Amino acid sequence: MRQLIQSYRSGEMEVAEVPPPSARPGGAVVRTVRSLVSAGTEKMVVDLARKSLLGKARARPDLVRRVIDTARKQGVLQTLRKVQTKLDTPIPLGYSSAGVVVELGEGVGEYRVGDRVACGGAGYANHADYNYVPRNLLARVPDGVSMEAASFATVGAIALQGVRQADPTLGERVAVLGLGLIGQLTAQLLKANGCRVLGFDPNPDRARLAETLGADRAVSGDLETAAEQFCQGRGFDAVIVAASSPDAGPLAQAGEIARARARVVVVGLVKMELPRSLYYRKELDLRMSMSYGPGRYDPDFEERGFDYPIAHVRWTEQRNLEAFLELAAAGRLRLDPLVTHRFAIQDALDAYGLISAGREPFLGVVLTYDADDEEPVAPPRKLELSSEPLGRDTVGVGIVGAGSFGQSVLLPALQTAGGVDWAVIASAGGTTAQRIGARFGFRTATADTQEVLASPDVDAVFVLTRHDLHAPLAVRALEAGKHVFTEKPLAMSGEQLDDIRKAREQSRGDVMVGFNRRFAPFVQNVLEHFAGRTHPLLMHYRVNAGFIPHDHWIHDPVEGGGRILGETCHFIDLCQHLAGALPTRVSAESIAGDSRYRSDDNVTITLRFADGSVATVLYTAMGDNRQGKEYLEVFGEGRMAVLDDFRTLALSAKGRTHRTKSANQDKGFVEEMRRFLAAVRAGGEMPIPFAQSAASTRATLAALESLRRGTPVTL
Repeated sequence: MRQLIQSYRSGEMEVAEVPPPSARPGGAVVRTVRSLVSAGTEKMVVDLARKSLLGKARARPDLVRRVIDTARKQGVLQTLRKVQTKLDTPIPLGYSSAGVVVELGEGVGEYRVGDRVACGGAGYANHADYNYVPRNLLARVPDGVSMEAASFATVGAIALQGVRQADPTLGERVAVLGLGLIGQLTAQLLKANGCRVLGFDPNPDRARLAETLGADRAVSGDLETAAEQFCQGRGFDAVIVAASSPDAGPLAQAGEIARARARVVVVGLVKMELPRSLYYRKELDLRMSMSYGPGRYDPDFEERGFDYPIAHVRWTEQRNLEAFLELAAAGRLRLDPLVTHRFAIQDALDAYGLISAGREPFLGVVLTYDADDEEPVAPPRKLELSSEPLGRDTVGVGIVGAGSFGQSVLLPALQTAGGVDWAVIASAGGTTAQRIGARFGFRTATADTQEVLASPDVDAVFVLTRHDLHAPLAVRALEAGKHVFTEKPLAMSGEQLDDIRKAREQSRGDVMVGFNRRFAPFVQNVLEHFAGRTHPLLMHYRVNAGFIPHDHWIHDPVEGGGRILGETCHFIDLCQHLAGALPTRVSAESIAGDSRYRSDDNVTITLRFADGSVATVLYTAMGDNRQGKEYLEVFGEGRMAVLDDFRTLALSAKGRTHRTKSANQDKGFVEEMRRFLAAVRAGGEMPIPFAQSAASTRATLAALESLRRGTPVTL
């Protein structure tokens, strides 16, 4: 399918051929009929991407600080890979479209194939032939509303939310500063609400258009005089700033024309520098408008489909979409005059060229698709990238999931390991699958996981998705007779672990977890240092993990399972590996959680192993994230090993200490891949036996159980 994307590195745009999306639980695949270019918002994104690296750094100093911190902790090479991955990630453009449902995900009973729907959301309502859209970002299009009008719904919801924030009442006088697309819609919505409306825009054509579409008055100059006359010297009850400006001029203008204790609502992108004395003297009520409405930026609402109770949140972003469409169906809005240009999707670059050049007037720019018949035609499942024949003595690789960690770390490690035939890559975002597929030389890109599992060219499936899919995909891959490499955690429950064990027993394939630290050179040195010991070890592993916001997906109990399950398993497994024995008892304690720091992010876990060894893992999110992350001490038989963040290793025995430093962290990723691929080719046991992976997983689950029970757990 065709999709408009932009390179974040160069700023270049293209209409690319990418795999179409597949349906996921809680959403639908929509065949696009029309999409609207939001000239203001999208131009801002486009302009940022077109800046030089220095320009991007100046525009986003917060990201520069994060890069510097990462370089301190992980080294320049690893940081460079992450930055390159970010720069190479294409930006999907568009966020307001309309089309026809062609496929439904599990649990979406309120829609049917063939329904006409408006779609909202950056990353979902893209300028593309097909889009996957979560249920709460869809709204059914009423009869009598054209697809072109419906494509305005998301931009209309932005205007409608601004009006709601202004809280206008019948007969109030309201000013709209900025008469671009959102400003024009705002003026019409205010008139539909029974307000007296004055619009202002420096462009006289836009001012005239606003009056044509129902504004009581619109001007392009001398705003204060017009306001004085319009309000009979009393000032406006509310002012909605829909302008885009690099300075705070519109806010000053709003304050000048507002009456005392009026509401000033900021919808547009303006510099937030208030003239304090003016706002103080009039005691103005400054309000921000959050895009389409409540639910925006909340992954529980937008991605996971949890609605807000209507008794508590009357107008969510979805209900704003519906309300806008209802007003359009009732004839309360005039949308056709707002459309100044139409381009076919294959000519989308011309549309953006028009907007960037600004050589002719434009307002509503609509993209059209080959779908005027509005038939629910399902998309193809895959995109063939190459017809190269299979290599000899190679392992056919299928990838499921391609997030930033997979792109910057695992796939490059797999490439370095060599002996790989890049068969199929699947990613929920078809754009990502196409880009990564082309970069590494995959023959097929798809958004459908089944294409990977069913491919006869795939010998090994790499599961690099979010945590909740690891175990189910591992089971499906084993049932398909494939070998499996899955990122940690292996499973999120004992039941899932049992499912994997049963599938493995009946499969030709085997499974290995990405416990890469076992294969790090410094870890091999530690094992050699304690080789031949006859007494237990005592280990202390301190992990300065860094703070992650509470709304991050890893904290979601279903999707991520928390950081103990998602990351602490790494450190439990390494202690098990060094002990050379399975854990027999686990005890965990946590801090008392508060509003900032989660209790399950700040824990100590004590493990006893079958040989009598003991390990303590201290995992915290409360430390200085500019300091090193991992610090491991191992004691036994008069010997010591101190591993500091995989950068330095000190081995001590008989009063002598040997220190080794490494310029870059080597946590064993490349060696891990070499060993896994060798095992697949040979058909032998995995370099991490399944019994050990299962034991580390059960010990991690036991740590969670110990926290809940407040007592040790015996395995």
